[in-house]
Amino acid sequence: MSPWISAFRPRTLPLALASILTGGFLAKATGQFNGPVVALAAFTTILLQILSNLANDYGDSQNGADSVHRQGPLRAVQSGAITPAEMKRAMWGFGAAALVSGVALLLLALGLAGAWVLLAFFVLGLAAIWAAVNYTAGARPYGYAGLGDISVFIFFGIVGVCGTYFLQAYSWKHEVAQSLPLAVLLPAAALGCFATAVLNVNNIRDIASDKLAGKITVPVRLGPQHARRYHWLLLLLGVACAVLYVALTYHSPWQWLFIVSLPLFVFNGLQVWSRQESQHLDPLLKQMALSTLVFTVLFGLGQVL
Repeated sequence: MSPWISAFRPRTLPLALASILTGGFLAKATGQFNGPVVALAAFTTILLQILSNLANDYGDSQNGADSVHRQGPLRAVQSGAITPAEMKRAMWGFGAAALVSGVALLLLALGLAGAWVLLAFFVLGLAAIWAAVNYTAGARPYGYAGLGDISVFIFFGIVGVCGTYFLQAYSWKHEVAQSLPLAVLLPAAALGCFATAVLNVNNIRDIASDKLAGKITVPVRLGPQHARRYHWLLLLLGVACAVLYVALTYHSPWQWLFIVSLPLFVFNGLQVWSRQESQHLDPLLKQMALSTLVFTVLFGLGQVL
């Protein structure tokens, strides 16, 4: 595999798209689906995720988290396959592409009618780019202070789902007050919890190397066993948010279709709990990300059937 393709980390992209798909399904269920908006939102999200992955590769290599003690796959800069200078240029390129794509998305969905709404989303987009880069790169990477979980919950959950839904609804109504029902926060929170669970598996695996590098993630703060309890909490909260949303908006038995995906989360939780060796946790990252995607599709289909 090309070192660049490996650095893009394709296995993370389905997780990044899950929130966009959820926002699209929810808008479809309320008759406000806008295909071009969802497609451009998905493309922008992919660019942001790749930017985040490149910045993570660069930042961890510079700050010492990618070392011989790390249990995960060998990174591109760490291995020497890509130089730090090349990685920085790629980061600038994907950052610029994400900015252009994001502006095009806002103009498509919002036009110029709601200037302040456009400005608010533009600032949110800049925040997303900043968050993607400064998770492990930059002068003060917030991932090293244990704030990665909050960022993932916000951007992979709340911003991704609610933002996608709002842009579609606004493109139909041109009315801010009616473009985002509060109930949408529940599936957004569910996606945020599941995405954070993926990060938590990664951070449990890397506890030893992160400690040595001074990267104080949530699992480093909690310790291995409490981090596993925290993992179960994330899974249970995610499912609870989905259940509550269906209970509040119930109109068809199909809305419970997402229950079919629950054994996947139970399996992940049990395996994370039982696998004590760090190197055995790596496959569970992909399994958790794919479980989230399965949940997204089943939950979404349940809303539109």
